[in-house]
Amino acid sequence: MAIDAANWDQVLTEARGETVYFNAWGGSANINAYIQWAGDAVKTRYGVTVVQVKLDDTAKAVTSVLAEKTAGRNRHGSVDLIWINGENFAAMKRQDLLLSPGWATKLPNWGLVDIENQPTTTTDFTIPTEGLESPWGAAKLVFFYDEARTEKKDLPDSAKDLLSFAKAHPGRFSYPQPPDFIGSSFLKQVLSELIGDPAKLQKPADDATFDADVAPLFTYLDQLHPLLWRKGKAFPQNYPDMKQKLADGELDIIFAFNPAEASAGIAVGELPGSVRSFVFSKGTLGNTHFVGIPYNANAKAGALVLANFLLSPEAQVRKQDLENLGGSDGFGVGQAAGGRQGGVCST
Repeated sequence: MAIDAANWDQVLTEARGETVYFNAWGGSANINAYIQWAGDAVKTRYGVTVVQVKLDDTAKAVTSVLAEKTAGRNRHGSVDLIWINGENFAAMKRQDLLLSPGWATKLPNWGLVDIENQPTTTTDFTIPTEGLESPWGAAKLVFFYDEARTEKKDLPDSAKDLLSFAKAHPGRFSYPQPPDFIGSSFLKQVLSELIGDPAKLQKPADDATFDADVAPLFTYLDQLHPLLWRKGKAFPQNYPDMKQKLADGELDIIFAFNPAEASAGIAVGELPGSVRSFVFSKGTLGNTHFVGIPYNANAKAGALVLANFLLSPEAQVRKQDLENLGGSDGFGVGQAAGGRQGGVCST
């Protein structure tokens, strides 16, 4: 019998005893601990066991679901819930790899989602979600510096200012190369500021104008790269690598897609207490991240229970605790956080 999120009593009955294989990026100890906490909660309350499948690249889980569909494995799939957004969601939607549309909007906790003030809860990288995925959190690109070494008056307030900062302080800034998510986000931020028509970033790429649209970005990078750490001949591997370089004094400015990363780093001794955060006054890139259920999930009911719990006030408030997820957003309860994906969000 098909599972229907609108019949929540049925969902809870079918979920009891199920094991949910939650495929999620496993590169953060805080996030992993938070998922463990959520799993313990739904186990105690609903009899659902949660096993985190720790990924270094979400696309691997997407590929697994696609391979199962190609092989005709339309039931008892290996992925029950997946942490996704952006291109991974687009790929799953395009190839019909997700549970039927509308399930997310039927969750009991959907009413807590601030749809009116957070449009990215229903549009993911310009693509309508149509209830195919449930929002879990929101994030924003935020910069960090050590005030013991860098004066606040010297901080950049835009991408153009950052280029000027790099000229005045060569070798003291860098970014991870794409396809690293943080590095790609930095390039999106720069493009959103420099593109002639920012509205184009809310639409699919136009092959006819693409080269002209992105030309300002590559002109900017041509100027920036010789001024980077190691003159742009090597790049930090990822955000943790940038964080270590800030702590070691190799970099003066770094960035993350989590407003509370600096506070979290200070709390666990990874960054000195003199580290502070800032954003550009005209805004920085923001987005919403989601959880999706593959069409062939083995534990659909259990996945629905976990997705609903992640939207609960209890789960969202806990995310503000630096000892847990790291205070990344607070999305879903009352007023949402974050901004327009693909553009500039207000600070």
